[in-house]
Order: sequence, then structure tokens, then C-alpha cells
Amino acid sequence: MSDEYSTLDAVALAQRIARREISCGEALQAALQRCDQFHSRLNAVVHDWREQALEQARAFDSLAPDHPRRVAPFAGVPFLLKDLGQDLAGLPSTWGSRARRDARAGADSSVVRRWQAAGLLPFGKTNLPELALKAVTEPALFGACRNPWNTQHTPGGSSGGAAAAVAAGIVPVAGASDGGGSIRIPASYCGLFGLRPSRGRVSHAPEADEFWEGASSTHVLTRSVRDSAALLDAVAGAEPGDPFAVAAPARPFAREVGADPGRLRIGFSTTSPLGNAVHADNVEAVQRAVALLRELGHEVEPAAPAIDGLELAQCYLGMYFGQVAAEVRRCRREFGARAGDFELDTRALAAIGESLPAAAYVQLHRQWNRFARALADFHAGFDLLLTPTTAQPPARIGELDPPAWQGAALRALLALGLGGLLRHTGVVDELAKQSLARTPFTQLANLTGTPAMSVPLHLGADGLPAGVQFIAPWGREDRLIRLGAQLEAARPWSGLAPPLVG
Repeated sequence: MSDEYSTLDAVALAQRIARREISCGEALQAALQRCDQFHSRLNAVVHDWREQALEQARAFDSLAPDHPRRVAPFAGVPFLLKDLGQDLAGLPSTWGSRARRDARAGADSSVVRRWQAAGLLPFGKTNLPELALKAVTEPALFGACRNPWNTQHTPGGSSGGAAAAVAAGIVPVAGASDGGGSIRIPASYCGLFGLRPSRGRVSHAPEADEFWEGASSTHVLTRSVRDSAALLDAVAGAEPGDPFAVAAPARPFAREVGADPGRLRIGFSTTSPLGNAVHADNVEAVQRAVALLRELGHEVEPAAPAIDGLELAQCYLGMYFGQVAAEVRRCRREFGARAGDFELDTRALAAIGESLPAAAYVQLHRQWNRFARALADFHAGFDLLLTPTTAQPPARIGELDPPAWQGAALRALLALGLGGLLRHTGVVDELAKQSLARTPFTQLANLTGTPAMSVPLHLGADGLPAGVQFIAPWGREDRLIRLGAQLEAARPWSGLAPPLVG
């Protein structure tokens, strides 16, 4: 059952369970078997409540065939939550930080309630970097998560554990979120489909009205486009108290799978917004996508929105620094955290955020409007923007750790209470080089609130996946899903399995 289980997407698995060809208990046992099989090599799952899940599976299997719980679209499908913003009351909510090691969720997240109403059966939570701050998943609390395609490399972040679990066939889908690329980057690194919904499409209740000033969106990582579409149907919609509601789609997103996308006009660019080098594999991924799109009848030409990439990065980092400072303050206040409970990078980021004047923070945030207007101008002439998802292949485990000299310098500055100097030294530039320079294409969708997807169309010369990104106008996930399904049909990726599990 384990080998067969790992080949099924969530829609197919739910259909098998509905026909009673597989029981919910058997599906969960297969998930747990694979979880145990790959745990020591991947470290993808960091909280495990299998006993509660097994009890729920037994109860599910005893229900009558016409019971409402059995007819939910994903009834009985094993699932994993990200350990941030995806809470079940009373269970751990650590956000990958030693400062929150004993934190327990006070209430269920609305998105988790909706996933459960759709029939998904959570049995654990996945690994992530501390406070979801990095594009690699190597927290001090849990240890490094590894990529099933090559365990010497990262699966990305911050939804790295989710991506590793889906790529390894532990679950067909897993909860994820994206504040700067954290769905799309792991999707690219692990050969998965990753859709970041529009701002406001999925509620953050009750934890927040908006995460990261609206830059963050919640959804899933999947192996198929249809899973992503159907699960977006399951969770889309506002909750009471949300700041605004996105207009519902004209029809369910699941019905866009297989629908004709029409002849799209697509602008593409392989030039990094920050001016840094883009790896040949990531450039080739776009070039191959362009050729495929033209074969499918789409009009594709070089074009990019009139946006200063460095300015956008500075605005993103300003929000990032401020959010880290606020979260560190919260952990100190609510959990009694001390400085040593946070990783050195986190402490440095918080110090930079503390030194950022409120007026400067507001001014940086106001600039987001310019990026949204410029992207809207681009979309007036092009249906979609195509770029590499990332500028570089996945880093090796530990490759992005601060060098010893930098760590010593940071500790000295922080010990002397001189964290504000970090904004005026080369440390910030170095942090940007280590993070945004490798992933400079994803933050545009976050700051503008637009939907974007990473599609797994290419394997690099080193055998590691390299995804391509499409950005659509706000609220047009339907356009992405139609094209994503067309690309999946033309170049199926479901048969590609990582060497670890193939």
C-alpha cells in the first residue's frame, strides 16, 4: 500500500477512500510508514500526534457510507500542517523557535477548520526556519530539513518541511504559507506545484487580520494542479473581522482545471531584479517554458514591469526587519523568552528592526503602492509575467550559515546594545546577498498581493528541480490554474520522483 499510496494525488486518494477501495486507516498507516521511513534522512515532520489521528481514522472508517463526513471532497486524506499560523487548539505552535518551544495553540486556525471540514486528516506539523524567516529550513530547535532530490541540499523555506514531505510521498498535500516566496521557493526546489493565492483570498483568522502587512498568504504545496485548485475552493473566503473580502470566483477553481486558457500574452524575463547572476539552469528553465508556451499557441515575448528591483527589495526588507522585531518582543512578553532563546540571525534582524524609525517604516510601506500600480500597468498589456522562480539552485545544507567572523561581530554589537549600527554597516547588505540575491523574483507578488505559481517543468544539470514562476493580476488565480493544468497535461511531472523515493 505504501508504494501505491505515494503515487496518488489527494483527489485520487480521496476517490479511492470514497469507493472503499482503501480505508482511511490504511491511508494514514501508509503515511506514517513513509514518515518513519524517511524521518532520519529528511527531518520533515517535527510534531507527531499519530495516536489522535489513528483514533480519528478508526472513527471515520466506522461511519455509514452516506454520512456527511464521508462525502467531503478530501475525506480521509492524511495531511500535515505548517508549524506557523496553522493551529489546532492545545497542540504545539512553536514557529520553529526555541523561544516558543512550549507554546500551545489557544484556538483552531480558521484555515485548519476548513481543511478539516474538507475531510483532511492532520497527523503532525512540518519543519520550518525560525519564525519562518529564511528560504532554507535549518532551525536550531529542530535541526536541518533536507531535500528528497539530494539530501545534501535544502528543500527551501520557509515551507521546507511541507515540501520535503510532499516530494517524499509522505502526504499528497501539505499546508504552507508564503510571505516572500515560502510556497514557491520550496516548490521550485522540490519539483512541486506551488500556488500563492491573492491577498485576502484565504483568511488568517483568528491569529491576525493580515500577516506581514498583507504580504503573506496561506495555501498548500501539491504534486498536481487539480489538488491545489480544489483545496483553494475548500478554504477561500473571509471570516468575520477580516479587513476585506476578495470577490468569489465566477465558478469553482476546480472547474478551471482542463478549461481552455485561451491564447495568452505572456511577458518573460530572466534578469534578476537585483542585478545579480542567474544560474544557467534557472535561465534554461524559463527558455524551455517559453518554447512550450509557444507550442501551445501562446504569445510570449521579453517584457517586465517598470519596477526598481533594489527599491522593492529595500521595502521588503524594511517590513521584514520590523516584523521580526515585533515578533521577538511578543515572544519575550507572552512566553518569557530571553535573548539566548533566539538564533543569532534572528536577534540581529530584530535589532535592525528596533532601530528603524516608525516614519521610515511607514514610508517604505507606502511605496508598495507604486509597485502594485506598475505591475497593473504591465498586466494591462500582458496576461501573465514569467520568470525563474529562483535565481540559483538550492543551497547546500549549512552553506548560508554566517561566517565565523560575522557571528563574532554580531554577538559583540548585540552584547554592547549597538544593534542599531547594523543598519549602517555591511551586515544588512550581506544578509540580502545571502537571501534575496538567491531568490529575487518572488517578493514582487507578496508586496503587490497578486497570485503567483511555481510550475515544475525542468530538471537542472545537477538533477535538481528548477521551477518557473507565473504572476497574474490580483484575484486571477483562475488564469493561473488554467495555464498550470495545460502545462501539466503537456509536460506531465507526476511521474518524476526524487532519487530518495523513486
